[in-house]
Amino acid sequence: MEKQKFEVVLTLIVQRLVMEIVNNENITEREAVEKLYSSELYKNLEIEDLKLWHLSPKALYVLYDEEQKTGKISFPEEM
Repeated sequence: MEKQKFEVVLTLIVQRLVMEIVNNENITEREAVEKLYSSELYKNLEIEDLKLWHLSPKALYVLYDEEQKTGKISFPEEM
């Protein structure tokens, strides 16, 4: 995928994932953005070749939540 297209896709995914965090953790959008951007999941999401952007916002939230609770991420096997 072209870099510019990937950036658009990533922006849309991040917006939806932030809303998942807001809804599940009952925090502000700003707090959710700060938590997401400082996560290991976000660093991996930025790597197009890892194909995390193929996952739904709900599936990404599960990975995010796991990281927040355990400090680790169990990536799906089909990746």
